[in-house]
Amino acid sequence: MSRYGYFDTFCRDSGNLWSTLPVCYLFNQAPTKEGTGWGADACTLTGITLSGDRVLANLGSIILCGIAILISLFLLWRSEKKKAAVGRREMQLFLIGYIIISICEIFTVGGFPLDSAVRKAFVAVHIAAIIATAWMLMLNGLVGYQLLDDGTAMSLGLILVSAAILFIGTGYIALDTGFSWTGYFDDTLQNNRAYALYTLYQLAPLVFLFVFFCLETFLVVRVLGEMKPMVYLVAAVILFAIGQVFQYVISVHVCDGTNGKINGGLFETLFTLLAVVMIWVFWSSITEDDWPTPGVGGSGYS
Repeated sequence: MSRYGYFDTFCRDSGNLWSTLPVCYLFNQAPTKEGTGWGADACTLTGITLSGDRVLANLGSIILCGIAILISLFLLWRSEKKKAAVGRREMQLFLIGYIIISICEIFTVGGFPLDSAVRKAFVAVHIAAIIATAWMLMLNGLVGYQLLDDGTAMSLGLILVSAAILFIGTGYIALDTGFSWTGYFDDTLQNNRAYALYTLYQLAPLVFLFVFFCLETFLVVRVLGEMKPMVYLVAAVILFAIGQVFQYVISVHVCDGTNGKINGGLFETLFTLLAVVMIWVFWSSITEDDWPTPGVGGSGYS
């Protein structure tokens, strides 16, 4: 039988209390204090015990998310200084999206103590922000081709409107799945199978990132005739891939090896942050010098 749409395998090793995948909190087999969550034998983060039998589960991820927000704000400021850089405003939109993801991650992957309903709301925003931000990054890959003048109301408007459609649509699906507003996704709650969420959360971002990589590779290698910037782009891909391996494969082993002190979520946050920084460095590297861009409407880079 096809496993397409099933999240049970991904959520199985998440532990009885906390998940490295925010989507797992939307299903009715979400973790409980009694250990009736996704995997009864899976490693559980011990975290920091607070008053009222609450637990701050993943302090390391929370701290890294805070650092990610600060670094993103710094990169926003640095982008603002690059007045003549192609795609400056578009890159800032991507960074804002990543800031939203990092804020949500504090309350999802970070395991900040919250009411279950509130956590589901953060999960919905988290998932929607991931998809919308990956979409904006893909569109950033088109900006260098100067099909539209970058930074204009038309360019920014198309990115924002299309990203908002994805954000609202995905957010609604996630909320309806978690809260069963219409009952349309109720079978999901029993089987941990959600075709729409699986497509949007697991597959769509990978497609967007792949298209971005291909667009930027062609622009740098064939149009600009340079190879050095590719070092930064390839580094971003490798760092992102390492983060995903920690999230999907190594997390439970890290948790077991540290007796529940940390899991792969911490490393996923770290390597994703490093990947975002490398994307910014890549973008900066192709906008700092006066690259020749034959066939792309003049140089356009400064």
